[in-house]
Amino acid sequence: MSSQVILRVDGLTKRFGAVTAVDGLDLEVRRGEVLGFLGPNGAGKTTTVGMILGLIAPTAGRVEYTEVSLRRIGAIIEGPAFYPYLSGRDNLRALALASGGVAPGRVDALVESVGLADSGTRRYRTYSTGMKQRLGIASTLLCDPELIILDEPTNGLDPAGQREVRDLIPELAREGRSVVLVSHLLHEVEQICDRVAILRHGKLLHEGPVSALVRRGFLDIRVAEPARAAAIISALPFVQSVDVHDDALLVAVPEGRGADISRALGDAGLHPTAMVPRHESLEDAFLELTDVDSAPEVAGA
Repeated sequence: MSSQVILRVDGLTKRFGAVTAVDGLDLEVRRGEVLGFLGPNGAGKTTTVGMILGLIAPTAGRVEYTEVSLRRIGAIIEGPAFYPYLSGRDNLRALALASGGVAPGRVDALVESVGLADSGTRRYRTYSTGMKQRLGIASTLLCDPELIILDEPTNGLDPAGQREVRDLIPELAREGRSVVLVSHLLHEVEQICDRVAILRHGKLLHEGPVSALVRRGFLDIRVAEPARAAAIISALPFVQSVDVHDDALLVAVPEGRGADISRALGDAGLHPTAMVPRHESLEDAFLELTDVDSAPEVAGA
């Protein structure tokens, strides 16, 4: 991933009457990265994307493209729309003509790349939800974009199709493209995104690497005398912290040191009944940051 910024959002604000959908948003997108754009329903994601694409006029602030033009942006927002009576391949050809044409063979190559080679001649109205979504992804690549914005790209896909798309998105980034992924599937975001930006009520709550939110290196330890065990473990030089919860300990420790902790407890006559590595997922961090009781959805502002 490059540090080169290709899109900068500065103080972006959008009001609809008395309602502020986006409130002073500052955001950067870098070349070759996958940025997860997250937030609860109504957080302002769709409105922000609309302003980035020039579809919605901001009330204040600006969107600055440092290395791309609007002709080099591909996007799927709230589901792609195609001619129902044309085939998938012909729909792409129509889009290509409308955009000024593409290189010979590009349409066929894109149909192949999204797994529609055997269905490219079928009419779009006969496509399943997953097939329609794959065709939508192919349409974003027609103009050989430098920036791609995808709204729920795996929606309607079976597990194999979801995996294909998850593999495709990082590959696009490795080609030097930047991808903004709007998704409520946080396990998916955790797997493929380099950074995340989290909104709530139109304000940016967090922006940074996924690794800064996903915590690893914790052990959940069950032991008969938790207070005495905590004192023993806290004295070990490699232990970062120890929290006691009833009969359990949550220990922040570098990976691979579980045996050393078990040995120290055993030397003191304490033998853990369980020692389980704990992983705090992106979903855990998201719910804590946004203070909501359910995973986010993309619909709404």
